[in-house]
Amino acid sequence: MCKNVEGYAVLSAVERKIEQFIIELKDKEVSALYAKLPHGKRLRAKLIIKIAGHSLAAIKTAAIVEMIHAASLLHDDVIDEAYTRRSKPSLNALYGNKTAIMLGDILYSKGFLELNNISSEISKMVSGAVVQLSLGELKDVSLSETFNTNKENYLEMIYQKTASLMEACAGSAAILAGKDKKVYMTYGKNLGIAFQMIDDLLDITMDTETLGKPSLHDFKEGKTTLPYIYLYEVLESEDAQKLKSLHKKSLSQEEETWIKEKMKEKKIIEKSYQEAKQLIEEAIFLMNEKGEKELSSIAMAMIERNF
Repeated sequence: MCKNVEGYAVLSAVERKIEQFIIELKDKEVSALYAKLPHGKRLRAKLIIKIAGHSLAAIKTAAIVEMIHAASLLHDDVIDEAYTRRSKPSLNALYGNKTAIMLGDILYSKGFLELNNISSEISKMVSGAVVQLSLGELKDVSLSETFNTNKENYLEMIYQKTASLMEACAGSAAILAGKDKKVYMTYGKNLGIAFQMIDDLLDITMDTETLGKPSLHDFKEGKTTLPYIYLYEVLESEDAQKLKSLHKKSLSQEEETWIKEKMKEKKIIEKSYQEAKQLIEEAIFLMNEKGEKELSSIAMAMIERNF
């Protein structure tokens, strides 16, 4: 069996395991609502399978993590008042915030219940990551209230909100496979931080059709991501104040163009990209040392996304 076919078969097994967990709830409404959710790239499941192999424990762990990730996205969409998810109407847009929140709570709860059947060490690791994820969500909301100029606050928030679960995935998989937990957790952490940094760049560089949401959406929603922090640092006083004044506002075409031109003039996208690339290069080095070529490829694909 070629690797692509084999990988597809294992991911299909993960999907079936998630469906089994949902069916075990014995609730037709929950089954119907879950069926409405887009599956996404299943990056976290792929990570676990690549590190831990195809054992039943690995498949179950991958399924649980994807359920937890889906729950976090449901809550995220409510918090952000987002009405699309991967170019389709979000669940809160279709059925309201209460339904989206409750489905998220159900997925979290079922995920935590099933974690107890894997191992106490893995249960503790993933649960700890979800605590961090929740703290990151709160920090994201707080930081969005004003124009954030503190890079460390931004990095802490994206570690908690995005990278902590990726770190836990890699660590849990390493435990299942009897591999060096610390090395794989560093790989997962770097991957998660770089993933979010690249996503933040794409919000600026991609068009609406490609993104599935308006360009510069994050800034309009109040998120001061790394490119805006770097741009603010290098702008002259008057322009810096202008950038700050545009924060969390509905931007005109002229204002959007001004921001993008300033980003280009100051080479901000390149600077931010290099920071993400450095994290990925460290992750690739660690995996190459372990002979994990496929994990190196996953990391490389992270920074080869189109701008």
